[in-house]
Amino acid sequence: MKQKILTGLCILLGLLLINGGLNKFFNYMPVPEGLPEPLVKDTAALAEISWLIPLVGFAEVLGGILIMFPRTRALGALVVFPVMVGILLTHLFVDTSGLPIAIVIWLILLWIIFENRKRYIPLINQA
Repeated sequence: MKQKILTGLCILLGLLLINGGLNKFFNYMPVPEGLPEPLVKDTAALAEISWLIPLVGFAEVLGGILIMFPRTRALGALVVFPVMVGILLTHLFVDTSGLPIAIVIWLILLWIIFENRKRYIPLINQA
């Protein structure tokens, strides 16, 4: 039962990441009105680096696809980890309105990492 719940959450997380990544390329979701000024400034600063937003979008799409499948889930968690750090820090320090959702997503990601911990040991033991 635990594995079925994790698989369902991974599919939802994967779809969420794919949607967020594709939006960085195609801009099909409207930007909400009344965003906090610091968030608008941070987003504008990221947009100044022309390759950064497409790179984050690519990482989200790739990581989302990998997370959806049990065989590649551990790799997908590693791919999206840096993106998730940025999302969490943004919601902690810039705009706390999305913090509860970011924490739930982080809990799912940490569960994925914990369940795949044995797959990461060879990466750590390379001395």
